[in-house]
Amino acid sequence: MAARKGTGPVVDKRITLIRYFLHHPLTPRPLRFSRNRYLRHWTIHRAWQLFQAQQRRKHELEMMRQYQSMQDACEELRTGAGDGGKLFRVSMNKKGIFTDMFPIEYARMQTESPPSDGWNHDWKKPGQK
Repeated sequence: MAARKGTGPVVDKRITLIRYFLHHPLTPRPLRFSRNRYLRHWTIHRAWQLFQAQQRRKHELEMMRQYQSMQDACEELRTGAGDGGKLFRVSMNKKGIFTDMFPIEYARMQTESPPSDGWNHDWKKPGQK
């Protein structure tokens, strides 16, 4: 691209629009740093991003390990239990899981906000003292 005489650097107009017209009271102003301070900020930010990526990778590998362990256990039940896979079929039976047309995991109605009364610390399981 040929440099134009008498003008400064080419500025992307979309950035200007975002800076001047998309303000919100809760949005802080853009940071303006000197070169050294910007470099320090970028270095710390990048190190934090790398640390988080490493943590996510560790968590994902742990989840994969647990899933593989469960899959191996199910395969052992299916083939190695010596009962023709009956124990596997019984363990995989989903009877009684879906009651009243929704899974048991969703026993509490899903809401968009927490309950108005908060957590009931005095609640006891029925039959418990």
